Amino acid sequence: MATIEQLAIFQITIPLIVAPLVFLLKNGNRAWFLTLVTSVAMMWVASQLLVHVLSVGEFVTQIGGWAAPWGIEYRVDTVNAFVLLIVSAMSSIVLMFARQSVNQEIESNKRSLFYTSWLLCLTGLLGVTITGDAFNVFVFLEISSLSSYVLIAMGRDRRALTSSFQYLVMGTIGATFILIGIGFLFIATGTLNMADISERLSDTSQTRTVRTAFAFIIVGIGLKLAMFPLHLWLPNAYAYAPSVASAFLAATATKVALYMLLRFIYTVFGFEFSFDLPLSETLVILSSAAILVGSVVAIFQDNLKRLLAYSSVAQIGYMLLGVSLATQAGLSAALLHVFNHAVIKGGLFLVLGCFVFRFGTASLKLLSGKGTQMPWTFAAFIAGGLSLIGVPLTTGFVSKWQLVTAALDIGWWPVALVVLAGSILAIVYVWRAVEVLYFRPVSDDSQIVKEAPLELLLPTWLLIGANIYFGINTELSIGVADVAAHWLMTGTR
Repeated sequence: MATIEQLAIFQITIPLIVAPLVFLLKNGNRAWFLTLVTSVAMMWVASQLLVHVLSVGEFVTQIGGWAAPWGIEYRVDTVNAFVLLIVSAMSSIVLMFARQSVNQEIESNKRSLFYTSWLLCLTGLLGVTITGDAFNVFVFLEISSLSSYVLIAMGRDRRALTSSFQYLVMGTIGATFILIGIGFLFIATGTLNMADISERLSDTSQTRTVRTAFAFIIVGIGLKLAMFPLHLWLPNAYAYAPSVASAFLAATATKVALYMLLRFIYTVFGFEFSFDLPLSETLVILSSAAILVGSVVAIFQDNLKRLLAYSSVAQIGYMLLGVSLATQAGLSAALLHVFNHAVIKGGLFLVLGCFVFRFGTASLKLLSGKGTQMPWTFAAFIAGGLSLIGVPLTTGFVSKWQLVTAALDIGWWPVALVVLAGSILAIVYVWRAVEVLYFRPVSDDSQIVKEAPLELLLPTWLLIGANIYFGINTELSIGVADVAAHWLMTGTR
């Protein structure tokens, strides 16, 4: 039986080793099956890590037996164990959907490459989350980013290539900023181990070098996170990627980027240093703008994927709004929305994958009146849309309620008004999609189709059902978010 320290290492090594094996298979269905088995195994490992840290506390695994700061360590605590589970679970559920969708959207000779890139992206995301070494954060970030560019570029629309290239350019700029910031931290502290950096910064935190490092890292992560107004790569990347790639990236990539932001703010630079700078004021302005602008722009989109992409810009704003409150309650609301938004947006992008599978498009104009032909798929869209709006008994309501409560606790009532305005705007863009899909005349009477296959509907409804379940039973999600927020604020369980 593997020890808990070995399980932490398996979280990275297994998908990294399996990735080239998947490529060698050449058979799309076999590649899919091996990728799914690997992802499910990583979900099980992540669940064991989370159970362990909740019951025993954080632990450190030294790679190769070399002690930090000379060696690299994996440090597992409540926060990153929570994120590890989100990433691996969303990967597994979306992969359940992937076989038929990928077989339709991607040429047969490219499918093994697609699943290889998937596993490399999963490796990078998990690695960013679990590593305790600042330079390895950059390395794993580049692994996930480079494989993401491949996943996006394999979309059948030619605009997928330009979207991937735009993402590559913006992602490279963001990674360069992060690397420069890490370099400045090394100059200031002489170490790359994040725990050591945190300890040594107490003597040098007020130097210009450290403040410059902070600025570079925050801007670099902001690009990866699609923080407003650094979000311009995101809409096209989500809109023209293959359906399952859109769902996977929307549910995981920005969540890991937010985790990076929290890790550097709270455990590397420290709460006092980070919020002694005008970080809180900057974040509340940018996140409020993201919620309002992202929601307004979503209203005018004619492609459902782009609509959900701009909605994601707004939802990232909700997470950052919680961080900007600089309180444990606000941080808990932000972490809760990391989980809730992964479930919401993952489910909704799978709904669009069902539409694309049957109609070959996510264009609202071409889907006019088609909702009546796919009642189960359309019902899933309605349920996911209600969660985006924040209707009670959905995960979206729980997140927004926690955020509003945290804001009112410190007297920030304008934040509550921003959240309310965002919900009203969400009603508009969700209703616009519902009105076109269900109440308008069918755009093409000759194209009458059946409901999506059960293999696609099951994972879709698994996520949509989770939206409702975790909207009613909040003990697990809020409980873990509260423990994780307390750990970030105090360093203890």
